[in-house]
Amino acid sequence: MTLAIRTESLTKHYGEVKALIDLSLEVRMGEVFGFLGPNGSGKTTMIRTVLDLIRPTEGRAEILGMDTHEEAVEIRNHIGYVPGDLAMYPNLTGRDTLTYFANLRGGVDWSYVDELAERLSVDLDVKVGNYSSGNRQKVGIIQAFMNRPQVLVMDEPSTGLDPLVQREFQKMMREVAADGRCVFLSSHTLSEVQRVADRVGIIRHGRLVDVESVHDLRSKAIRRVELFFDTDIDASIFEAVAGVREAKANQTSIVLSFDGHMDQLLKTATDHYHLVDITSQEADLEEIFLTYYRDED
Repeated sequence: MTLAIRTESLTKHYGEVKALIDLSLEVRMGEVFGFLGPNGSGKTTMIRTVLDLIRPTEGRAEILGMDTHEEAVEIRNHIGYVPGDLAMYPNLTGRDTLTYFANLRGGVDWSYVDELAERLSVDLDVKVGNYSSGNRQKVGIIQAFMNRPQVLVMDEPSTGLDPLVQREFQKMMREVAADGRCVFLSSHTLSEVQRVADRVGIIRHGRLVDVESVHDLRSKAIRRVELFFDTDIDASIFEAVAGVREAKANQTSIVLSFDGHMDQLLKTATDHYHLVDITSQEADLEEIFLTYYRDED
């Protein structure tokens, strides 16, 4: 299967600053891939290097099996891109701006453009200089989607969008993946990535530290589990269960910090006591994400 994006030991140095270090990654067709990291972690450098906007110090990259430097022109026919520092001519209307991009691509389906504008609630007949930041961002999103690209690369695309428009935009990204195409979504908006991404990559100080499905990442995270029984309990019984980080008993109930398999925990509970009730608060992506950014000794 042709991969949407593939990098091999991608490295970028700015003098003594190591912005990207030995990054190897495979992004599949038919998925929304979330690329997570705070400002300065290397997300934008990675995107610009993959798109051949800047040259890597070492390593290489492919999009749809094509070398991103040797076949850069051909690749442009198959991708859509929303940059993090979106800039447009202020005296052109939104429609004029999209016409400019459409001509560069050899034409687009304007009925589809109008459909996108309606879904994102933007008036394309207003001058760009009179748009709010959110409406400028909407035009940027439309120009990336309008030629139905095989691979969409977006750097912080939700900046300035109100919550209702964000929800519609998330639906648009899922539709791209359902169509067998790919979305590469760089973001620090964790709630958005959690809703739409199939897999996520986490970058820290220029290094890719983990790639996981959202489901697997959350299943491995520490959860808060509270068990209720009909008699007083001994916390030490639960402290011996694999995955229990902390156990605080309060007569007939116990609160656990837990990152193991629930079946083992429930077996221990039911083997020793009569379990009356259980509550489990699943960790969200933000809590998981922060664990990768706590500096170690």
